[in-house]
Amino acid sequence: MSVSTTDISIRKVEKSRISEIDPAEIHFGINYSDHMLIAYYENGAWQKPEIMPFHNLSFSPATTFFHYGQAIFEGVKAYKDPQGNPIIFRPYDNWKRMNRSAERMAMPDVPEEIFVEGMRALVDLDRDWVPVGAESSLYIRPFMLAVDEFIGVRPAEKFMFIIITSPAGPYYNHPVSIYVQDKYVRAFPGGIGFTKAAGNYGMSMYPTMQIKKMGYDQILWTDGFEHKFVQEIGTMNVFFVIGDKVLTPDITQDTILEGVTRDSVITLLREKGITVEERPINIDEIEEAHKNGQLKEAFGTGTAASIAPIYALTYHDDKMVLPPLDQWEISNWLKKELADIRYGRKEDTHNWIVRL
Repeated sequence: MSVSTTDISIRKVEKSRISEIDPAEIHFGINYSDHMLIAYYENGAWQKPEIMPFHNLSFSPATTFFHYGQAIFEGVKAYKDPQGNPIIFRPYDNWKRMNRSAERMAMPDVPEEIFVEGMRALVDLDRDWVPVGAESSLYIRPFMLAVDEFIGVRPAEKFMFIIITSPAGPYYNHPVSIYVQDKYVRAFPGGIGFTKAAGNYGMSMYPTMQIKKMGYDQILWTDGFEHKFVQEIGTMNVFFVIGDKVLTPDITQDTILEGVTRDSVITLLREKGITVEERPINIDEIEEAHKNGQLKEAFGTGTAASIAPIYALTYHDDKMVLPPLDQWEISNWLKKELADIRYGRKEDTHNWIVRL
């Protein structure tokens, strides 16, 4: 199909709700913008997308995604440049990743014209909802649901693709404390760990709830065979600065989400001449580096979290506390470099920015 922003049907709200939002009280995932986009897939084809007022949805109790978890999503952000114009960071990469998730979950590809052009039209319509404060952004949540009204176990035939947006402040407003998980397992090779499927996050809720009771912010998952090789943090990819190198788990086993921010970080580091190793990382190696004073920094990366410094990692009884943040050269530089690109304060030499 071929869809442009002019082909998208738009029904506007009678009155915006933006005046109800206090810019000083923006928190992640609480408030939602005036409009949403919906497109239906049925009879083997996508129908014309529509932007309409944000509203609740109604489903039959027999709807497929309730029962079998055929649901995937993405996370994208829009920022305002110094001139006040909205810009979206790397939406084409999120579109490609969503379709990788869709293939694995037996769901149809979402056309670029619906995902990217629909997103552009939606953000343009709600451009006043893109906040301008430091570390603030408009979080964009595209997602797809299987909506057959049928409770037999089979791949669905009808789907809904939806985009909603939400003004957001920082996801983590403090350095995080991480618990290295060696009991529960997030993903095995051959599974769906590389997708942004809803079930990946649902199964993590109970272990995360348990470690939060212990005083930690998030889990660093390990492999399911030896519980030794680190994978990813609940909402982020993970990086370690050991000596003069930056290490991050490789994605060849399909157990780790191929993060857009992860890729951005690797690109920027290598351009700066910093050695980045993408490979299996044993937790014993991290412990040894900490004991030798070589573990200089650790941080998570993600669309929601951006660059999240890790101040401590706990593995069994070993609490590995990292040096003070003001000594962190690499992650502090990365955070500023990424922010300058995302907010349009620096030339985008990678074609990462999509302007409206």
